[in-house]
Amino acid sequence: MNRRDVITLLGGAAAAWPVAARAQEKGKLPTIGFFGNTSASGGGPWTAAFVQRLGELGWINGRTATIVYRWAEGRSETYAEAAAEFVRLKVDVIVSSGVATPAMKQATSVIPIVFTLDADPVGRGLVASLARPGGNVTGLSSQSTELVGKRLELLREIVPGFRRLAVLTNVGFFGSAQEVGEIQAAARKLGIDIVDMLEVRKPEDITPAFATLTGKAQALYVCGDNLTNVFQNRINILALGARLPTMLNNQTFLPTGGFISYGPNFPDLFRRAADYVDKILRGAKPGDLPVEQPTKFVMAVNVTVAKALGLKVPEDILARADEVIE
Repeated sequence: MNRRDVITLLGGAAAAWPVAARAQEKGKLPTIGFFGNTSASGGGPWTAAFVQRLGELGWINGRTATIVYRWAEGRSETYAEAAAEFVRLKVDVIVSSGVATPAMKQATSVIPIVFTLDADPVGRGLVASLARPGGNVTGLSSQSTELVGKRLELLREIVPGFRRLAVLTNVGFFGSAQEVGEIQAAARKLGIDIVDMLEVRKPEDITPAFATLTGKAQALYVCGDNLTNVFQNRINILALGARLPTMLNNQTFLPTGGFISYGPNFPDLFRRAADYVDKILRGAKPGDLPVEQPTKFVMAVNVTVAKALGLKVPEDILARADEVIE
């Protein structure tokens, strides 16, 4: 750590101290309720980025703040349960991943809420607008549906004669219809046919969904949400068994058999979420903090999976990739 980093860290800790001291006078440290839409292991890189940035800003778990973690583990019923628990614990701010945010907002109009990984916060009624959220909710949009066309173009560059696509989607997820609509529009524009639509609602639906494959598809587009993210390992195994290269929304799941991913840098979004938490703990109102969008995007390719599927990834794709898994 260089001298500038040390000064920044010490300065953040000093600025955080008055807030922490006032909280301690009330008998507790400032408390952050963190709800992850995957699992503790699956969301590890995202949590690590969040905690690291909090530390840089002077909020250290167990010393100047307390972080209470809860995880969805692929079960939507946990949203309301976690929201009620955070309200009961009287946390000072809630950090919510994606689909759970409406449950958090329904549970409290007082506790500040910072969301991450939300594709359409305005459409879902979480905020009045991106520039002026209003209310007690703000955060970071994932901008995921706007990336669909780029993902299909990448598949077309890699898969020889790519014309036929299968799509796996959780139809119980709010954003599924929107993303599927984007996929259909992009596919029509690129001359790609969607030959199989695998619809799931719960973990038990995943394996039977693959049994409905017609054998015509040349690739599988996996719509990312809490269910498909938690059970991505199972999806990867089934896709490999069906000899289908997968397009995923982030690189976290490539080491377990995913083929290619393109999307926002999720750890960076969680790191930036810590900045929102810091501002709120220092007195900022969430409704005054504009919703921000991704500024960093990551393309990753698993060449081991490519070889297993008999695909050769073009050199220019490998050169453009942010991460190559071998």
